[in-house]
Amino acid sequence: MLSRLRIVLPALWAGLLICIAAMATPAVFAVVPSATAGQIVGRIFAQEAVVSMGFALVLVMIERRLSPGRQAGVWLALGALFCTVAGYYAVQPLMEAARAGRGTMSFAQLHAISLAFFALKGVLVMALAWRAAAPLLRSTSS
Repeated sequence: MLSRLRIVLPALWAGLLICIAAMATPAVFAVVPSATAGQIVGRIFAQEAVVSMGFALVLVMIERRLSPGRQAGVWLALGALFCTVAGYYAVQPLMEAARAGRGTMSFAQLHAISLAFFALKGVLVMALAWRAAAPLLRSTSS
């Protein structure tokens, strides 16, 4: 059961991140006025942050259980968890302050930082998915 979750969960997580970045966010901004779109997308990212923390914590536990000597999967999941916490829970409040005219950085600068954390999280999660699926891919190519 854990071996299957180790393969499926990172793939689902990566799919979620790709769907948000490639489909949900652009679609909302295409059909809704910008201020409202920002609120909707903000809500999407709030939900994604909670889901990402859950995926990361479960995958850390699975990786530690199935590969106690190899820590690459743990570090990838922890890196993605860090990107979630830093990108959403640390930068998002600063973005709100910048939008209100407070703070030392502009909204655009903070948005770029948040986007960089989201992109890095996507790369880490895809690496985790690739790594988890590698044994399965090797066994089918033989």
